[in-house]
Amino acid sequence: MVKTIKEITVALNEALRYEEWMRAIEEDERAGVQKVWKQWNNRIEKEKKKLEEHERKVKFDASFLSSAEDLLAGVDEAGRGPLAGPVVTAAVILPRNYDKFLGINDSKQLPKKAREEFASIIKEHALAYSIHFQSAKVIDELNIYEATRQSMKKSVESLKIRPDFCIVDAMKLPIDLPQSSIIKGDAKSLTIAAASILAKNARDEYMEQLHGKFPAYGFDQNAGYGTKQHLGALEEFGYIEEHRKSFEPIKSMVEAKGRVFT
Repeated sequence: MVKTIKEITVALNEALRYEEWMRAIEEDERAGVQKVWKQWNNRIEKEKKKLEEHERKVKFDASFLSSAEDLLAGVDEAGRGPLAGPVVTAAVILPRNYDKFLGINDSKQLPKKAREEFASIIKEHALAYSIHFQSAKVIDELNIYEATRQSMKKSVESLKIRPDFCIVDAMKLPIDLPQSSIIKGDAKSLTIAAASILAKNARDEYMEQLHGKFPAYGFDQNAGYGTKQHLGALEEFGYIEEHRKSFEPIKSMVEAKGRVFT
């Protein structure tokens, strides 16, 4: 019995794997049928790659633990480069059942909506998580590298459960725990990627709130980075307390005693 393209589309949308009844669709020469068939194959291939990537990350994390009972903490940051706002760090311990975390990736690779959704999932299902905000004032006092390192340390130490091992994105921490610094860890590790999502989502929320107080700088769009619009606002209105005085061009503005936006 020949099915309509709409009926075939509905059937394929519900199918998760290849089945014998699809042979007829493969042989159907109608252009509309071949179009939805190609779309289904692309979707299945994308899901396959997502699962393979997920399994690689789970295996990577497991390689740092000596037993199934050991707990791994992943640590990452968001906001080292902006001219304004805090640097935000997060530490997270995920359960061994990772099914709900399928699709978690480096926060920079995810759209905002996906980050928000995953942040909620992580907070709900993580064994423990901690988020720390390091202010612009402390960044100026310590320098951005040390301020980030100290913030990561506080994130780990604030976890309600003590992990057996920590993996940290490109940083060595002054903590009394076994650890490993992983270059581009948010792309290799599920746990570090989860921490990057928590940090990025928390910082975005903070900058959106700051935008409500100081809309001229466009913090809801630039997150404090030195965009053309942001730099133009600095020239017109000067800097505010949330700007990092050790970062250019604010540093030169401070030295020149540029006025403060109030």
